Amino acid sequence: MKRLLSAVAAVAILAFFGAVSGSRATTGFDGISLRVLFVGNSLTTTNDLPARIAELAAATGRELEIGKVTFDGYSLEDHWNQGDARTAISTGDWDVVIMQQGPSALLESQVNLRLWATRFADEARAAGTRPGLLTVWPEVYRQLVLPDVIVSYRLAAQAANAELFPAGEAWHAAWGCNRRLGLYGPDGFHPSRLGTYVAALVVYGRLFRAPLLRPTLIPEGMAPRTARLLQWSAATALGRRLPPARRCGR
Repeated sequence: MKRLLSAVAAVAILAFFGAVSGSRATTGFDGISLRVLFVGNSLTTTNDLPARIAELAAATGRELEIGKVTFDGYSLEDHWNQGDARTAISTGDWDVVIMQQGPSALLESQVNLRLWATRFADEARAAGTRPGLLTVWPEVYRQLVLPDVIVSYRLAAQAANAELFPAGEAWHAAWGCNRRLGLYGPDGFHPSRLGTYVAALVVYGRLFRAPLLRPTLIPEGMAPRTARLLQWSAATALGRRLPPARRCGR
């Protein structure tokens, strides 16, 4: 597969499943400027999720410097064996490393995710970097296992003592408001622009402990009503307490 390693500089589920995990889950991250490394696959590179997060940061006077180690179809075990991600963690002086692999809903996949997330988290802490996991989502034909994906990533974050960035939980919350929201792209697995936007909100909101229901965070060309719903979904996934009148972004 084509290697997608690059580095660029730029400008949590519903309470039933547990919105956050890890020893730092309620504190977030400090600072106006952060250096963040993303380790994952095409679920991160589709629509350039890191760049979308950096745009949200810039819109509120913050700065996100980004590094990426991404290979299509890679799991964390693949990244460990390939080596570039470990090298980037040990040499990059990152504030945070955010990792993801596939849905990991099956029992054996859950075990695999916990194992390799823990190994990477130990590497990150040894390098002075905070580890994090980005919850993803299943293929559209397996959409009913999204709760299993959510639990898998939550348990892996707990095992690794890593921060949880619950993007898949925000998808779940959004569909609770509108089942017809097009969060999937044409292939029924990679995210649409809306799917990437809500994931970006989750990561931005947790990294900077920033409020999400803001007009300044609405991308150009996106319907304000849809954007408000997705902002509410991201805030809900992160465990934010919102007035009942704001449910679903109303």
